[in-house]
Amino acid sequence: MSRSRHDDRTDIVARTLARNRLGVPAVVFFVLAAAAPLTVVAGGATTGWAVTGVIGIPVAYLAVAAVLAVFSVGYTAMSRRIVNSGAFYSYIAQGLGRVPGVGAAFVAQLAYNTMQIGLYGGFGVVLAGLLDDRAGIDLPWWCCAFAAWAVIGVLGVLRVDVNGRVLAVLLVAEIAVAVVYGAVAVTHPAGGTITFDTLAPSWLLDTGIGAGLATAIAGFVGFEATAVYAEETKDPRRTVPRATYLALLVIGLLYAASSWAMSVATGPAGIVDRAKADGTELMFTIVAPYLHRAWLDVGHVLFVTSLFAALLAFHNTVARYSFALGRERVLPAWLGATSARTNAPVWGSLTQTAVAGVVLAVYSVNGLDPILYLFFWWTVLGGLGVLVLMTATSVAVVAFFAHPGNRTGTGLWSRAIAPGVAAAALTYVLWLTLTQFDVLLGVTDPASPWPVVLPALYGAAAVLGMAWALLLRARSPQRYATIGLGADSAIAMSFTTPMRVGGVAR
Repeated sequence: MSRSRHDDRTDIVARTLARNRLGVPAVVFFVLAAAAPLTVVAGGATTGWAVTGVIGIPVAYLAVAAVLAVFSVGYTAMSRRIVNSGAFYSYIAQGLGRVPGVGAAFVAQLAYNTMQIGLYGGFGVVLAGLLDDRAGIDLPWWCCAFAAWAVIGVLGVLRVDVNGRVLAVLLVAEIAVAVVYGAVAVTHPAGGTITFDTLAPSWLLDTGIGAGLATAIAGFVGFEATAVYAEETKDPRRTVPRATYLALLVIGLLYAASSWAMSVATGPAGIVDRAKADGTELMFTIVAPYLHRAWLDVGHVLFVTSLFAALLAFHNTVARYSFALGRERVLPAWLGATSARTNAPVWGSLTQTAVAGVVLAVYSVNGLDPILYLFFWWTVLGGLGVLVLMTATSVAVVAFFAHPGNRTGTGLWSRAIAPGVAAAALTYVLWLTLTQFDVLLGVTDPASPWPVVLPALYGAAAVLGMAWALLLRARSPQRYATIGLGADSAIAMSFTTPMRVGGVAR
């Protein structure tokens, strides 16, 4: 018996990822791995001190954690209503409309791809240095980067819970080492006195705190991916909120405590100079006089695996965004295909692997600096994109719940006050980030175009996405009608009927 056109359209949108495979711990492992705690502690905090000169990096981490906790109130309220691996894209589409939603989808693709691909530069250089230092093996950075690329390409098409187990082992080990290093640092304070100067709230009024806050918020990128795995979780309406708050709590406390511990060991007045001198080795040089060499070796190895875990986690995020957009045919429909055996978003995963491979090949062939122009610049750019998406999502939450039909069961704090406060706070941080983007890139030449060109890429992506949405509305209204719909709601809807958000067809 032949199937109707309606059935065919339903099958395209109703394709699902593996259901009920992830609980709260597994989702937390995914998002904590994306945040890469050891990488942020060893690299992010030290870079923040060295580049910005702001002593109060530890309190900046606490401030950002507080802002993101408020953001999470509205974010998780939306996750209870909309179960979609597209996360930011679907929330913005249902809150602000399909056209802004597709604009956000293009921004998300750019942001998460730059974040994931940029990490290959750091991984390749760090692993090559470790092999040369510890084993006398001299390999080019790109050889190490491509080795990770191949392994991640395989893991990306396996069952999502297999990925979760890999990340769990790596994550527990790196957090344990960060805690041990922090304890050693605090018990050996400079001058013999433990101080809390770098946690003083007064640093939040410092003239250079904008770059410090931007540095801090980049370290949290990945925690928001809890909603990306919603379709694969057990009871997503409970799992996503719990995992979000738990991940945020762990990340915030670990970042603030570990960076504070380093400042205790060097003394607050000496932390910036030590960070400039030692760079990412600062965490290791602080504890080196007090720990056996084996502890330092383990720490360096886990620094590498921290980068690998982040690569894998962001790869999965990109693959699921591509899946969501392919399933709704915003992007080519084949991206919405899943493996019959593993239910992994196979073509979304393979496409991301291919894109990363091309970028690595370009960098290696042209001899471009993998640390500055790939790891540092691309991850900073990725963090900016996620900040843009969080800001827009906070506004979308307010818009979504502004319609009386969407308010049932959601209190005033969750639907309006918290997301409104988050939107204002994130807008302020976004403004500070853009005005001090040259500082974040380490660009000292005032004539350099990069502090303007790189952020402008998101404007171009948003405009391109919105133009594509308008074209879909004119030429393919049936495809346009599926934009932003979660898998559960999409199955039940007729695609010949325009989606209504807040009672208004968009």
